[in-house]
Amino acid sequence: MRDHERAPTRRETLHMMGGAIAAGAATMTKARAQAPSIKPANDDVFIVVDVQYDFLPGGALAVKDGDQVIAPINALAKRFAHVVMTQDWHTPGHVSFASSHAGKKPFEATKLEYGDQVLWPDHCVQGTRGAMISEALQIPHAQLVIRKGYNRGIDSYSGFKEADRRTKTGLEGYLKERGFKRVFVAGLATDFCVAWTALDAREAGFDTFVIEDAARGIDTMGSLSAAWRNMAQAGVQRITSAAVG
Repeated sequence: MRDHERAPTRRETLHMMGGAIAAGAATMTKARAQAPSIKPANDDVFIVVDVQYDFLPGGALAVKDGDQVIAPINALAKRFAHVVMTQDWHTPGHVSFASSHAGKKPFEATKLEYGDQVLWPDHCVQGTRGAMISEALQIPHAQLVIRKGYNRGIDSYSGFKEADRRTKTGLEGYLKERGFKRVFVAGLATDFCVAWTALDAREAGFDTFVIEDAARGIDTMGSLSAAWRNMAQAGVQRITSAAVG
């Protein structure tokens, strides 16, 4: 894999490495402004990431304005014949929870065997309402739900690989076996699960698009700017739902 297509380290995702790269930012802005209409084809797949109650207003790890992704996602889903969803599915006492680390508070960081880890409030615990995919999503034709983060000792942002970057969910093999070529990603949160899913889709060889108005971010420690920068460097395309015909 070429250096400019590598998946970023967790540290790169969580910390800004200085100002945005001017050329990359200009190119991405121009592409977004001039994006032609994209007609979803039979080898395209729409991935809806983690639209679960704990990430929506009132949830344990609510993303600001997270509920605003639901209407555009519902509209987009009608344009795609093929939709896949991801679902955070943590065990009680998961290693990514601040409550599992004495003296630690949510949004602090710690070192784990696989690297730096942001510690979160307890969220999306298996079998709880917070872990449920929102009933406001109207995607009856969704063909697959990928659950992630169920290994107690490993966090998982991406729908493709867990945070140790070795443990796979099987999504890559599924998409390739189905013959998909392009991946469109939306959901929660832009700077974590959406970004990591998009980066891994790109690494796996798919043409990858993130639909900006159908995603919302957490933005902790500059993570949102870093995520957009890393995605641009990896060749992920940033579009709006208006570009999808």
